[in-house]
Amino acid sequence: MQKTLSVIIPAYNEEATILEILEVLYQLELPEDLDKEIVIIDDCSKDQTLSLVKNFIENHKDLTIKLFSQPQNQGKGAALHKGIDLATGDFLIVQDADLEYDPNEYSLLLRPMLDGKADVVYGSRFMGGNPHRILFFWHTLGNKFLTFLSNMFTNLNLTDMETCYKLFRSEIIKGLTLKEKRFGFEPEVTAKISRIPKIRIYEVGISYYGRTYEEGKKINWKDGVWALWCIFRYNLLRFIS
Repeated sequence: MQKTLSVIIPAYNEEATILEILEVLYQLELPEDLDKEIVIIDDCSKDQTLSLVKNFIENHKDLTIKLFSQPQNQGKGAALHKGIDLATGDFLIVQDADLEYDPNEYSLLLRPMLDGKADVVYGSRFMGGNPHRILFFWHTLGNKFLTFLSNMFTNLNLTDMETCYKLFRSEIIKGLTLKEKRFGFEPEVTAKISRIPKIRIYEVGISYYGRTYEEGKKINWKDGVWALWCIFRYNLLRFIS
């Protein structure tokens, strides 16, 4: 039976890039003739994101796209929870609605999974020889610190816990109870998958075409502080989480 990859796209005020990322996904050929299912969660955008997506769906009826519009802005994590619920594919990957990550590299992440070696694959921005845009020193340092701290508690040796590109066997991610509604999704899901017995986690190097804040980047230092709290909450304080 042909298998399917579900691509979960949380979108908030991404009118500048949403059509381009959808066009890339439309043209994308997956290894081993995998089918594609696109699941878009509009997080109550204030711009034209929702109408642009609706028009794209109308003009690309040969592509399986599910669209859900949140009744109010709830955050990236909440959008991902909804997308995970709606997804029906065998595999599930998170894709931001901007252009920081390249879907043409799905094949790199899928290979260990299609070879039967992995249950979860993270795409690392800090390993491998692929292109990486040079931007913020303190942002990079913060990412590496959060990854280091997360690794201390999970006993994993990830290089990029905060990466967007996380690929799961669908039964793995659907089997978790996730709570974080905003940018705490990354440390929470990492903590919880690390405790699954015999879980097989891989990491592969990917490209990174980062955005400046003028270009639409949304995460800030407050999100980093919350991620720090989430590392403690879902590791040290997990019995009450």
